[in-house]
Amino acid sequence: MFAVLTLLLVAGATAAVLARTTRNGVRRDGTSPAAVPRPAAASPAAGAPFRVLAGCAAAGAVLLYAWGALCVILAVVEAEDGGTGSAPLRPCRTDAHPELSGRIVGYSVSWLPLGFRCETADGDGYTSDDVPGYVNPGTAVLALTAAASAVAAGYATEPRARAAVRSGGADRPSGHPRGPV
Repeated sequence: MFAVLTLLLVAGATAAVLARTTRNGVRRDGTSPAAVPRPAAASPAAGAPFRVLAGCAAAGAVLLYAWGALCVILAVVEAEDGGTGSAPLRPCRTDAHPELSGRIVGYSVSWLPLGFRCETADGDGYTSDDVPGYVNPGTAVLALTAAASAVAAGYATEPRARAAVRSGGADRPSGHPRGPV
């Protein structure tokens, strides 16, 4: 599942970056990237790949966290379901801890990091396997990637913003709300 999610994120980021050009390297407006002179300062698109990466990584982190939260919620629903066969709690039945499974008296839920902990009367316990092991590290890595990419996008566009402030906005486009200079 994690590999599929990572593959989709990489494909989405690649598609977003490559969407700026069409066939044979000709842009949508009909110009060739080689024919367009490059400004001395960074262009507004200098941080675009970083912004795309930040957006995709943030979306991936949110989706992965939502998946883990759904797993926790389903474990709680299953633990609260009484009736025949409800003791020990179903999320706490495991082959890894058979000696503890019979002594389970309750559970606790953690939302950060995501987890479902089965507890015994003496305070001992173990973490249930209902939340997949890749959820917490994957969410952390994607969230840190999003933050780092957002900072990198800011650094990539900073020279243009500084040049615009120094020149009084001389590099504003003709469609700018305050008009061209």
